[in-house]
Amino acid sequence: MGGKAFSLSFLLLLASPLAGAAQTMAAGASAGISRGDNAWVLASSALVLMMTAPGLILFYGGLVRTKNVLSTMMHSLILMAVVSTLWMLFGYSMAFARGNPFFGNPTTYLFLNRVGANPNTAYSSTIPQETFMLFQMMFAIITPALISGAIAERVKFKAYLLFTILWMTVVYFPLCHMMWGDGGFFNWAGGGRVPVLDFAGGTVVHISSGVSALVFALVLGRRDGYPREPMMPHNVVLSLIGAGLLWVGWFGFNAGSALAAGPLATSAFAATHFSAAAAALSWTTTEWLLKGKPSVLGAASGMVAGLATITPASGFVTVPAAFCIGLAGGIVCYFAVTSLKAVFRYDDSLDVFGVHGIGSTIGMLMVGFLADVRVNPAIGSAFTRNGAVISLAGGPNQFLNQLLAVLFTIALAAAGTFVILKVVGAATVLRVSQEDESIGLDLSQHGERAYNE
Repeated sequence: MGGKAFSLSFLLLLASPLAGAAQTMAAGASAGISRGDNAWVLASSALVLMMTAPGLILFYGGLVRTKNVLSTMMHSLILMAVVSTLWMLFGYSMAFARGNPFFGNPTTYLFLNRVGANPNTAYSSTIPQETFMLFQMMFAIITPALISGAIAERVKFKAYLLFTILWMTVVYFPLCHMMWGDGGFFNWAGGGRVPVLDFAGGTVVHISSGVSALVFALVLGRRDGYPREPMMPHNVVLSLIGAGLLWVGWFGFNAGSALAAGPLATSAFAATHFSAAAAALSWTTTEWLLKGKPSVLGAASGMVAGLATITPASGFVTVPAAFCIGLAGGIVCYFAVTSLKAVFRYDDSLDVFGVHGIGSTIGMLMVGFLADVRVNPAIGSAFTRNGAVISLAGGPNQFLNQLLAVLFTIALAAAGTFVILKVVGAATVLRVSQEDESIGLDLSQHGERAYNE
């Protein structure tokens, strides 16, 4: 017994320094971490994921015909797994590691190595880098899911998966780094060369997905029978539930981008809400005046347009400015999905380009004139050039910066998508056969039915 007691005491003596070292490491990892900020960004991460599932899944699923419900929902659902895997492997590193002005070093955080409890002070000093990584991953998931709305009811599932993997690598990850990454070309707060204000993804998420959706739809061709045959939504109730979840989730999307539970998050939250309200009203009023009846789906579409429009501006503008941005977004997006689409006769099935692409373009340009240092004081002092502080408050100079970023995003998304589709088209068939399209993608691609007949 004495020998055993001695052995136990000896082991405890050896372990005590190790335990002390572990406590020191834990204390170091948590030094400077704000529990409130961390809780808010984690909650925002969950809200943004909710925008994809169930928000976008229900919104898109209700807008298609009965025979294509599951296939449309599957496009968003599967990306929660596919994009998360890419993010873990190299996507986060390409987007947010230090590299060149156009993309981060893909090996810095390979397999999320060294992404843990310590903050990455290039982005936030009060939350763990792992929290920041999770929050940004949810943006990466929903962006290609938005694209799927334009090609619903005719794209081959295998081709869509391959396209998504290549598109994320060629378009999303580099664009994300350029706008938000440490040393990114357009990052106003992180050593960029051209200061661009994009608070929560006007370029990175909405313009890139909207333009890519349009190119994909043009390459794929129109649905069989479009526009001769009516292709009405099979369940507007599902879409309204999805739209409501998108509105709620968008608070995490925009207010969460403050990366802290402070006044900026509150301001972005308010701007987001009032822009959505304004766009829902302006879309509904425009439709009512021109068609004689205000549609429920129109009001929901206007709301989404207002959310997409305010996204890049949400952390930089006052509530009255946000309301004006929403009013403009609702009216312009209404004409984009009716008149513009009718004139050019392209088949963007669920109006991704007209709502997200056009909407966020409006928001990106309007914030160039409406950005206010009272809302976000950092834009008045964070950007320096040749040692001189340059204010990014609204004006002609900032408008030109915003315009450059919009044009660059359009060019990258359009060219990248076209080249990727050529590669995917050489490897597999992009579109289902006419017979498979006729019976529906639920059966032809997944062997299932949404409803029992």
